[in-house]
Amino acid sequence: MKSATNRVRPTIREVAALSGTSIKTVSRVINGVSTVDPKLVKKVESAIKKLNYRPNATAGSLRRVNGRTNTIGILLKDIANPFSSELYRAFENLARAKGIDVFAGSMDEQPEREAELIATFIARRVDGLIIVPTTSDHAYLETERKSGMPMVFIDRPANNFIADTVIATNRKSAKGATEHLISHGHTKIAYLGDSQEIYTAVERFAGYKDALKSAGIKLDKQYIHHGIENTIELQDFIQGLFKLKDRPTAIFSSQNFVTIEVVRALRAAKLEKSIALVGFDDLAFADLVNPGITLVTQDISTMAQIASELLFARLSGKKTPAETHEIDTIFTQRGSGEISA
Repeated sequence: MKSATNRVRPTIREVAALSGTSIKTVSRVINGVSTVDPKLVKKVESAIKKLNYRPNATAGSLRRVNGRTNTIGILLKDIANPFSSELYRAFENLARAKGIDVFAGSMDEQPEREAELIATFIARRVDGLIIVPTTSDHAYLETERKSGMPMVFIDRPANNFIADTVIATNRKSAKGATEHLISHGHTKIAYLGDSQEIYTAVERFAGYKDALKSAGIKLDKQYIHHGIENTIELQDFIQGLFKLKDRPTAIFSSQNFVTIEVVRALRAAKLEKSIALVGFDDLAFADLVNPGITLVTQDISTMAQIASELLFARLSGKKTPAETHEIDTIFTQRGSGEISA
């Protein structure tokens, strides 16, 4: 006799037999077809409950009237990054409200990883994709779009590919953050950010430069650092700033992992109350340190809401031209950005 743990899962045929209906009727009930006789629906649901039947989502999708699997794929930079994880959770909540499951994957800024993940999700027959892009050329997706796969890009636009896009006001907000430091008397402002191969990093550095130019402040290259791959190198650069004869009196950090390294270096040098700091992207501990960290944060819930609405609209058959939405950020003063020169 087979043990309970080794028992074969109940099949749709068993559900049909127990409910006294046909396999077709059971399938129609599972897929929510509204024209099924309510009495039959009740019989099928009772049989499903008694047997503890679980539909095979992959096989079932092949038989659905609309060909849907009720799944979407989300490609993130790094799900361990607070921005990515919060974005994923926002999408998950919105999708679950519509009975849709979410697959997610991290790309780690690797173009080949992006292509692999997209191919994997499509092979799993997802209904649509939300993409935080990393590659420099998305023309390879044209075939998938022509086959009917809806895609929405978020945080960064696609390259060589027109699609619905939701981004933050990166340049405008970085300019505002730098102007905030200037308004507190700072003219020697360091900039630390991600690689200039990344759209958001390019935009934020441009905003920083815009603010300096508007204030008549000359750009000083010794205050500039791009890239976060090597944290030891980044720490060496920050500590080198502190040793300069004409050291900066303020720092604009345009990425959350960079801001963490800046906070670590400032506290180690006991300069956290002497050098002003404004960061870009949220940090869970921003209000727990002294001084609290002044931050520019993306309105993730609004970005996810709009991206979801765009994707769901495409899934419902919307055929209008691609849309781009630029969402305002949130600026929160906590003390570090208000230190005067």
